[in-house]
Amino acid sequence: MTAIVSELNEEQTNGILEMMELLCIDVLEEEDVSDKVEDVLRGTPEREQAPLSKNVLRKQRHWERKLAARKSKRKEEKLRRKLNRQTADVEHPQLTKRVMKAVTKERLAEARSSGVNVCVDLGMTHRMSDKETSRLAAQLRRLYGSNKRASKPFHLFLTSFRENSRLLAECVRMNAGFLNYILERTEQSCLDIFPPGRVVYLSPDAQEGSSSRPVKHETTTLRLACVLSALERVDHDTVYVLGGLVDESIQKTLSLSRAAELGVRVARLPIDEHMQKIANHKNFHSKILAINQVFDILLAVCDTGSWTHALDKCFPAGKGFAVASHPHMTSKG
Repeated sequence: MTAIVSELNEEQTNGILEMMELLCIDVLEEEDVSDKVEDVLRGTPEREQAPLSKNVLRKQRHWERKLAARKSKRKEEKLRRKLNRQTADVEHPQLTKRVMKAVTKERLAEARSSGVNVCVDLGMTHRMSDKETSRLAAQLRRLYGSNKRASKPFHLFLTSFRENSRLLAECVRMNAGFLNYILERTEQSCLDIFPPGRVVYLSPDAQEGSSSRPVKHETTTLRLACVLSALERVDHDTVYVLGGLVDESIQKTLSLSRAAELGVRVARLPIDEHMQKIANHKNFHSKILAINQVFDILLAVCDTGSWTHALDKCFPAGKGFAVASHPHMTSKG
């Protein structure tokens, strides 16, 4: 029995010694690895590297000079931008968002008394689908955004705008703060606000001689009061009416029929007088514009007095027209 116990103690002792030896080996290996890592971090290699050739040294010096030049150039560019910002801040002080908002409100409020009167006639929205209504709501947002940014904003009216209409609900849903837009929103027609003699309805279908031609309007036939053909100027004595309609089915003469219904003068933008068709891969040419695009052109004409400049700046390039080299007419207002 005593012999058996002594053998067990000897085996346990040997096992403990073997484990201690293994632990010592692990510790030594870890220390060796950590020493190597420290050497790498300090930049001291484990063994000395072979000397570099002259060619390698030359390339290394060239690369170092290149990096230094880049670093110097970035530093100079950073300094130049800083000086430019400081100069710009002195010449054109940056306004805070709160100040810019107050200035915009002041300009729009002033436009109510001194701006050119522009109406968006929303009396044809019953003809539109839900998709077309959403597109019109988006166009009204862009139109208002252009008026806010304009140096000479228009006095803007949304006429024949029913309070319980799909369009109003869509405008509120899509356009943040729509009910707070600084404009006139009314269920009245433009003729309830302005005398007919001051009103000009803008339509792409207005042509010379159209006043003698009957125009169909739903179940009746109407005759236009007067057609001016191309609009010559944008002035404060005239009220300009844009037909608030998105028509993806492209029903012709809808805006012309609406003008005949109201019994007001009709005019078109002077696209033919200032622009010409250009070749494109789709052979597509159109003078039909969204209301915000027409609005932008009127703003540009009012600001610069030049139809050529306004059409060149605001007429969509995808419509297949470009400003002619010798336009036939210049704005007089």
